[in-house]
Amino acid sequence: MKIRRVALITPPYHSGVVESAGTWLNVGFVYIAGALRAAGYEVDYYDAMSLWHKWPEIEERIRAFKPDVVATTSYTASVAHALELTALAKKINPDVVTVHGNVHVTFCYDEILKAEHDTVDYVVRGEGEVTLVKLLDCLNAGADPAQVPGLAFYQDGKVVVTPKAPPIADLDSLPMAWDLVEWPIYSYRAKNNARLAIVSSSRGCMEKCSFCSQQLFWAQSWRARSPENFVAELELLRDQYGVEVAMLSDEIPTLDRDRWVRILDLMIERKVGVKLLMETRVDDILRDADIMDKYREAGVEHIYVGVEAGEQATLDLFNKNTKVEQSKAAIDIINNADIVSETSFVLGMPDDTPESIAATIELAKHYNPDMGFFLAIAPWPYAELYPQLEPYVATKDYRKYNLVEPVIKPKNMTLKELETELGKASQKFFMHKFQNLHQLSPWKQEFMLSVLDLLVHHSYLAGQMKTALSEGGKQMPPEVIELMRTVKAAKGHPHAVAPIP
Repeated sequence: MKIRRVALITPPYHSGVVESAGTWLNVGFVYIAGALRAAGYEVDYYDAMSLWHKWPEIEERIRAFKPDVVATTSYTASVAHALELTALAKKINPDVVTVHGNVHVTFCYDEILKAEHDTVDYVVRGEGEVTLVKLLDCLNAGADPAQVPGLAFYQDGKVVVTPKAPPIADLDSLPMAWDLVEWPIYSYRAKNNARLAIVSSSRGCMEKCSFCSQQLFWAQSWRARSPENFVAELELLRDQYGVEVAMLSDEIPTLDRDRWVRILDLMIERKVGVKLLMETRVDDILRDADIMDKYREAGVEHIYVGVEAGEQATLDLFNKNTKVEQSKAAIDIINNADIVSETSFVLGMPDDTPESIAATIELAKHYNPDMGFFLAIAPWPYAELYPQLEPYVATKDYRKYNLVEPVIKPKNMTLKELETELGKASQKFFMHKFQNLHQLSPWKQEFMLSVLDLLVHHSYLAGQMKTALSEGGKQMPPEVIELMRTVKAAKGHPHAVAPIP
């Protein structure tokens, strides 16, 4: 069989977390689609997850495109749905080549291939742009896939693992396939459903956080695109596709200060106008305190920094390499620049109790981010911290490893009690924020009212927020009460219809 047509399909997994703020495209598929096309393959970029498609619709699209290869993305929470997807592809066409990539299968390929080798042909370990093209070229040539670096596959009753593929050195050289993206479905609810893109200016993470998957996936390395190349892409997205907001998928876009300043300067000089949502480290915000006005002028509108914990002992366990007091200082710097600040606290550790969670809530109020989320620790089976957490793992159902549903059972709490406390934490934090709405600048007040709408009508916290507002509504500012009177109840998620290629 000559391989010509490749379907890149996201599994239809939903947890109610990221969907609350908007609809997010898979930027990794944009890169991989570009690399495949450059190599002569025909590609269908099919974001079944963001389209809210169910299995009959997915089957229809696969049958219509008639792919020779179906490739999907398997992070831990989505892996069960990804396996179901490739099983469906094999049911439609037993000869189709199926490929899994992303973090979970990069590390758990042995478990996956031993159990699912009837429906999973290959696992791409690490970056996919070069490895997937080499694999398909190899298959077309009738050669041995064992010659292709970065793979794992099942052959003759055992798992074959090829040497690790080298990292892609020149990120500027990677072609993109933005024209394949079904743009109308991607929007940012908190900004009047503005057209939203996910972009990448760098890859990697130099940190050693013991609970995290990214530093493992990137092997504590970091590479970056040139400022000129990245800013030109933002201009293209603005001019050709109407993008108004872009979220950086980078773990640490600011690692190289000189490069980051050049990006900000170019955005100011060229009047790019695309608003940026981003994540970075506490250290880099402290370092950049003198140029936060430049962040704001360039269009940085929202910064997430990972506080993770309120006790130094827990930060040390997480290998965060920061001090508790630094987190407060970084959030103050972001707030003083009139940029939306966001952070999260990882809860549900074995020693957690209702009292320790209550103390974390009070600390979150003290830190005073505009948005604070209380997440259930997900014990990634490949993370450094996993051996310490394994005795407390209550379920191996990876669909629950989404940072919302508790997976670790604390020593002195039931899972149900922990779930209740996590909901209360968010409820108490945001009630405090909305009761003090007047302390924010006018534009932040407007933004936070949009956030309230999302929390009440589109998020996994909807139940807790509605209860809190009904019980404590009289303490709210008039504008919050008015919003609750006028905002329409949610009518469910949009079900956009994808064109059949």
